[in-house]
Amino acid sequence: MAQLGVRKLKSAARGARKNAFLYAMDLASAAVALLVALFLRYGPMGLTDRPDTIQILAWSSAQYLAVCAVMFPLSGLYSRNWKYGSISDLVIIIRAVVLTSLVLIALLFFSTRLTDMPRTVVPLQSLLLMAFLATSRLSFRADEFLPVTNKRSEKADGHRHRVPLLLVGAGNAADLYLRALFRDPSAPYVPVACLDRNETQVGLMLHGVPIAGRLQDLEQVVAELRAVGKQPCHIVFTEPLSSFNDVASGELLQAAERLGIAVSRLQSGTEFKQTSNDNPYELRSIEMTDLLERPQATLDKDAIRRLVAGRRVLVTGAGGSIGSELTRQIAACGPAEIVLVDNTEFNLYSIDLCLKEEFPDVRHSNCLCSVRRSQRVNEIFEAHLPELVFHAAALKHVPMVQINPCEGVLTNVIGTMNVANAAKRFGALAMVQVSTDKVVNSSSIMGMTKRLAELYCQALDLDGVTSGRGPRFMTVRFGNVLGSSGSLIPLFKHQLSKGGPLTVTDPRMTRFFMTIREAVELTLQASAYGFQKQIGQGEIFVLDMGEPVKIIDIARRMIRLAGFVPDKDIMIEIVGARPGEKLFEELFDPTDKRIESAIPGVLGAVPDAVPSSVLKSAFSRMQRDAERCDEGAVLAAISQLLPNAEIPQSNNTRPRTAGRRTAGVIALGKKTTARPQANGRARQ
Repeated sequence: MAQLGVRKLKSAARGARKNAFLYAMDLASAAVALLVALFLRYGPMGLTDRPDTIQILAWSSAQYLAVCAVMFPLSGLYSRNWKYGSISDLVIIIRAVVLTSLVLIALLFFSTRLTDMPRTVVPLQSLLLMAFLATSRLSFRADEFLPVTNKRSEKADGHRHRVPLLLVGAGNAADLYLRALFRDPSAPYVPVACLDRNETQVGLMLHGVPIAGRLQDLEQVVAELRAVGKQPCHIVFTEPLSSFNDVASGELLQAAERLGIAVSRLQSGTEFKQTSNDNPYELRSIEMTDLLERPQATLDKDAIRRLVAGRRVLVTGAGGSIGSELTRQIAACGPAEIVLVDNTEFNLYSIDLCLKEEFPDVRHSNCLCSVRRSQRVNEIFEAHLPELVFHAAALKHVPMVQINPCEGVLTNVIGTMNVANAAKRFGALAMVQVSTDKVVNSSSIMGMTKRLAELYCQALDLDGVTSGRGPRFMTVRFGNVLGSSGSLIPLFKHQLSKGGPLTVTDPRMTRFFMTIREAVELTLQASAYGFQKQIGQGEIFVLDMGEPVKIIDIARRMIRLAGFVPDKDIMIEIVGARPGEKLFEELFDPTDKRIESAIPGVLGAVPDAVPSSVLKSAFSRMQRDAERCDEGAVLAAISQLLPNAEIPQSNNTRPRTAGRRTAGVIALGKKTTARPQANGRARQ
């Protein structure tokens, strides 16, 4: 027992030493409190004619300070971190003041029988001392009393790289979350408003964040925030959904989906996740929508459902990033059948498993097939007679296609021609091709091959306009999709998991970005409007992707969302542009005629058309050259069809003479005997 008492005394003394300045301030506060109490009791002139009383009070004051010097540490005033003090910690202050006052009264009783100490002084000085001690503790949290707007503006990097949040629920969990958010200078989120179930809360503020409405007021609140430039990109439930009214929360989720805003639930403060000690850089979950500096587009889902419901649909590249999302969204609209076409066995197996689990009632067929093989493509079309065709199969990795141009041509050009020809031959109603913004002013082989695919579908669509029959051929062009296989987001995630650095090709490089879901939904919407309303014939549907975003900003945002500080915890390394890459991408080619589109979220581009007969003849020769790995001839063919393209030098032939090679490859009805030597065929 004695040892325990000694340990407590040592701990109290150690706390006072560690907080020497606060200890001295508390003793000074005690002296001031006693003096003010005496002043209030006697008045300014009350002690001038009482020298004996002054002497006794001075002695009593010295006794009081001695008592405070001992009792303050023993009461636990210096055993806690007051930066995180709360209302419950006021009990410590009250206890310390009451104890010192009781000890003072006891001392005065035995020394003077309280004859010279007015009865009102002790209560007065106790109240004053409580106020002084509490004020000194509040100074540890002075930053919380700054205006909220000032605190946010002081944080590094400003709001430009922060995700605007709309909180649902303005209770205890929201209070704790906002406190934590405002204390963290590297927080990746900025709250712009709250919604709450309690109508009496509306119009109030929670830590400077307005409670703007009830759950059912979401669309109105979002419109008001958009008008002042604070549209939220993410909605966060601060409490479990079960704590909200089922109807109200369900309507809110539906409204959020219409507005294209992602919804998440805040993890409870009592939940925890055990992390691996082997990996200190284990990632937090990163929402793709948080990487965009804008909300997702809104949709006309009824139009999409009318397009797909009850029809046979074929999807090429069905197991890829875009193709699998297309497949899931099509399956949700109730098609009669989905025909899944993919060249990769595992991808086909994965999307087949997904449909069996998520859409067991949707009939689907799995076809392992390369779109390069026209005979196999025709067999599939003849067996299933699809009414709608979505062509997502492509080689899209710019550096890989750049060093393998023949493979890029065979998949992206010849594969598209095979699918389009089959769609026309077997009576499909419409074919939709997924394209890319890399077709514009392209410096990459991948972009050039996709440009040729665009031209072919445009030519077939115009043929249908001329003949008055045949399927619609529509092309949808958009930029980078966040999280697709082979894109920078999976690369950044991998680099983050290793502790960095994140590699960026050039700090000036910008790209247009969309989430996979948003790109697919707008593709379906553009297809629905184009087919049902017969608009956009001969056009390229260009998705409105907002403003381009710097790659380095995406990298910094990913680091913050993963819980780290850019250029401190995780470094960013500039590695230089790769072959075929440009500093910026565009959505419209200089030769495109830009037009207004009647489709929401879609722009229109009309390239200079090339007759389908010319393209078929050129593609036929291009296919033969690509199958023989004659890169020089393939590049010459591309140069002839795309005279403004920046054609790179062939990887396996001497620098070509464009005119001589072009004559043999493109001139209709003419052949050339000039072919590469053995080194051109050795790549097979």
